[in-house]
Amino acid sequence: MQLIMNPGALDEQTFVLPEGPVTIGRTPDCTVCVVHKSLSRRHARLEWEGGRLVLVDLGSKNGTFVGQAEVQRHELREGEVFRCGQVSFLLSSISASRSEEPMPTQVRSLQTRFSPTSMGELLRPHADPDSNTALKMKPVSGEGRANNKLQILLKVSQLLSSPGSIDEVLDRVLQLVFQILEVDRAVILLVEPTSGQLRPRVARASGELPAGPFYSQHIVDYVRTHSVAALFSDARRDPRLGSADSVLKQSICASMCVPLKPRDTVMGVLYLDNLTRANGFTQEDLEFLTAFANQAAIALDNSLLRQQLEEEAVMRTTYLRFFPPATLKKLQLARSAQLGVIETEVTILFSDISQFTALSSTLEPRQVVDLLNEYFPVMADIVFRHEGTLEKYIGDALMAVWGAPVAHPDDVDRAVRAAVEMQRALARLNARWRSEGRPELNIHVGLNTGRVAAGNIGSEQYLQYATIGDATNVATLVCAAARPGEILLTRTTLERWRERAWPVTPLPPLPEHGRQEPLALHRVEWRGPLGEASYTG
Repeated sequence: MQLIMNPGALDEQTFVLPEGPVTIGRTPDCTVCVVHKSLSRRHARLEWEGGRLVLVDLGSKNGTFVGQAEVQRHELREGEVFRCGQVSFLLSSISASRSEEPMPTQVRSLQTRFSPTSMGELLRPHADPDSNTALKMKPVSGEGRANNKLQILLKVSQLLSSPGSIDEVLDRVLQLVFQILEVDRAVILLVEPTSGQLRPRVARASGELPAGPFYSQHIVDYVRTHSVAALFSDARRDPRLGSADSVLKQSICASMCVPLKPRDTVMGVLYLDNLTRANGFTQEDLEFLTAFANQAAIALDNSLLRQQLEEEAVMRTTYLRFFPPATLKKLQLARSAQLGVIETEVTILFSDISQFTALSSTLEPRQVVDLLNEYFPVMADIVFRHEGTLEKYIGDALMAVWGAPVAHPDDVDRAVRAAVEMQRALARLNARWRSEGRPELNIHVGLNTGRVAAGNIGSEQYLQYATIGDATNVATLVCAAARPGEILLTRTTLERWRERAWPVTPLPPLPEHGRQEPLALHRVEWRGPLGEASYTG
């Protein structure tokens, strides 16, 4: 029996099924290895059970399907098509495949001397002991050797092209190094974006891996600084390393080190060494490792870019709940995916629906939800239009902040204008609801200005941008003191309110338990027209 992958397509490929279980996936150790992003590393398995061929899903991410149905186990019949992720397979007998005339749309694979084959056909377990080269290539001479090196690099490119995290790609690179070259130890060091220093990210050894750094810092710094591939065939006698104590301490006989440079900047280095034989590496090895490192650098750069895009997508998904588009754009330009906690002055707005509990008791739960789903988007849009941060919903209450994470000189003015616009927008909503025979809402709003700690709090799985401090507590008290339809300010907010576009009326001080002084509050007379600043009292 055989499997025909993507029958009739340009990438059609035929796999003859051996005896015993057959694994399908994108890792080289699978019987049917297909490098495709929709396949899991070990996606599915074909098992013979008493003359029947059974398809078994191996907990794949994107599922195994027969027709439109996802399956865990399914008995396959000749001529049946199944799909792993986005890759289709046709089960066919070899005799039938050979006897039938090819259809015009069918494609047969074209084998050339540059067609990539498996690593097993090109490599052997160890390098030739009679040769100085570290390449584990099977014996071949002349043009055939150059062709085989090209085929290995093509296979490396294929194996490194499948998507994965930066750590997965780093591990894959070192696995290939040890598969292709006779080395004792290898390490990949990457440049830290913040410090600009080379830091080891992944290491591997043919024996026991040393507890501490085993590479020569002198060598890796030399390669990074000069942006060149370097061969130290006899490291202990190389004049370039005359002052490098680490070469002697680590018993390094020979080493190679190449830059990882996908574009104009060196992102890291790949270092490997030999502890038993001087002149264990040749110029041919260095040339091959340089070409190999170019492929590895591109794969690592693509992985980092993919990670950056994922982080930006998470940032947009998470922070769109809190920040207006203008603020979000500033955060993206600053690459501030992690908003550290800062201490700053903000103006906090609390808006609460008056007598909401009583109203809810007269409505069905679905009516309450529908009402809030019409009300909150209007209020949130007002916050964002004035470039405030929508911190949270608390039941029927809304909390917004101006001054963090991005501050404006007129943050208090923006907050007051937003509060007035909320009241006026609700009046328009009420007019529509009244005409529809639906209940109306009233809100009361409180504003306070003061210093808080602002930033992300929570876990990696759930982040909440929040402002913590007594100024937030005061804002809740001011909101609670407001009556339906009112907007109240503290004295601090009033003093920082520059435009004074609506008149204000001073109210009796609000006594609060546990505070040295009562709160001085002022009511914004927002129902009047926008006009000259005035102060009643």
